[in-house]
Amino acid sequence: MTVRHDGLAVEWLGYATIRLAGEETVVYFDPGRYGVLTGEWEPDEAGLNHPPGRDYRPEDGDVICVSHVHHYDPDGIERVASADATVVAFEGIDGQDRERGLAPITELPYELRTVDATTNLTVDGVSVWSTPAHNEPDGPHTRPDGTPYHPEGFGCGFLVDVEGTRAFWPGDTDVLPGHRSVDVSLFCPPIGQRFTMDRREAARLAATIEPNLVMPVHYNTFSTLATDSRAFAADVAAAGVPVVLDEQ
Repeated sequence: MTVRHDGLAVEWLGYATIRLAGEETVVYFDPGRYGVLTGEWEPDEAGLNHPPGRDYRPEDGDVICVSHVHHYDPDGIERVASADATVVAFEGIDGQDRERGLAPITELPYELRTVDATTNLTVDGVSVWSTPAHNEPDGPHTRPDGTPYHPEGFGCGFLVDVEGTRAFWPGDTDVLPGHRSVDVSLFCPPIGQRFTMDRREAARLAATIEPNLVMPVHYNTFSTLATDSRAFAADVAAAGVPVVLDEQ
């Protein structure tokens, strides 16, 4: 499903992948993984509302944002990137991707711009701000030994301005203090519990920043990310914030 909002066509393609398209520019966040762009994705539990897996290869992306190594998928990038695309990726992905045997991001045939957690740059007319994204060591989203799934310095979120519309995908993160002061039209929070802010935390953040539209992502891809998206939508709507679920 494509959601029309504030001059953009917005689509959640599954897992963490988002497509933002203006009149002249297309931006992707975290394309691929788990078969969501190859047609291989299937739910591992009944009743998980999620976009269907499909063989998706538009090669139309101008700017491809990659938040951290967990979401790095070279095939996914190649499926969505145009020949002259620019990849904006969190620093340090190279060297962290060896367990999956991935091609180094530096070897992909695209211009590469690396960012830390607080970088501002302009790519093909798109303003891109990277934002801190991590789990707090003493927070609820840690392993049994207390280690964060996403420690500070492991990845980032992205706030972009596409043809005058600002969209925010926070990445795999807890709600952090800086998130509460962002000024955006579109907010795409993760709500899949466990590894990131959960639906209740994300709903409270949406009520605080009051975007023009909320569209949650990064949930129900597999049972570990299962959540009640309709309860999330009800909480956001109860706060007077418009919300849409882009799922099937």
